[in-house]
Amino acid sequence: MKTSAIALSLISAILVSIPSFSKAASAAPIDFDTDEKITMEVYRSANPAVVTIKTATSTGSGSIISPEGLVITNEHVIRDAKNGIVRIINTEGKTYNGQVLTIDRKNDLALVRITSSDCFPTITFADRENILVGQKVFAIGSPFGLSGTLTTGILSRVAIDGDLQTDARLNPGNSGGPLLNSRGEMIGVNKSILSPDGRSNTGIGFATSAPIAKQFITRSAALIQPKTVASLPNSQIKDAPAMAPKTAAPAIASVRFERPQLGVILNPSSLTVYEVRPNSLASQMGLQRGDRLISLNGTPLSDAKQIVDYLAQRPSLALLTVARSTGLTNYQIKF
Repeated sequence: MKTSAIALSLISAILVSIPSFSKAASAAPIDFDTDEKITMEVYRSANPAVVTIKTATSTGSGSIISPEGLVITNEHVIRDAKNGIVRIINTEGKTYNGQVLTIDRKNDLALVRITSSDCFPTITFADRENILVGQKVFAIGSPFGLSGTLTTGILSRVAIDGDLQTDARLNPGNSGGPLLNSRGEMIGVNKSILSPDGRSNTGIGFATSAPIAKQFITRSAALIQPKTVASLPNSQIKDAPAMAPKTAAPAIASVRFERPQLGVILNPSSLTVYEVRPNSLASQMGLQRGDRLISLNGTPLSDAKQIVDYLAQRPSLALLTVARSTGLTNYQIKF
């Protein structure tokens, strides 16, 4: 009887000492520590402006940087886009078409416009003075197609050429997504991984810095306005040698647009044609990839903005001089 009584007493003591999990759940902490709250706020504010970008052969990420739907991403993400068209998926799963506007292959950057009249959430760029080695950084993207994935780390190094190095985990699919500071500002565009096997995320991540991205956008300003001539650089195309122009000017059929568009994607610095859009005025002219635009109406071209401004006047005629490997050709354009 004593043994039985002692055993029952022990069991009673054990039962009394077991915590109530239902009460514990209801009494969960009502606050998070400071670091957690910063991380949550960065994700809450930035993630709605991070998109997944798909072509027929690749998946990457991008950041919306204007309410009208201008997206910055990597050039290698959109490189295989047929006719410069990509699919863009937002955090709510809504799919849009996107049109590639311009690229900077050297810095692995591209600008894409979402084809929509919607108003979009945006991410802002950090100033140069807010990009410091040792600061905490946050990467958001679609690694392996898993959109809205957040990883964290520190800014490990700023290279002389402006590239940012981080230990935040990056995987295939993170390319083109934002690298953010603790204020939710974009300090860089994630672009590559250096790892022992070239694939895993156990190595070093790299991003093109915000100042370089902002310079790219400034250079392309005249080319990324809605309904204007688009441009896409190809820094590896060599300039055609200068030769005497051919005397014959190919006749171009009269084509009218609400606002004339040439229909080329070209390098804003060298004015070299990267792509000619199908059924465009440029395709009817016979422009080809690698052609370089030399002059408009006899005036040497130094900036693509000259073409944009001229087309904005809705002209009826234009004379465009183009350099090709075979020499210079004058194209008479009738709008």
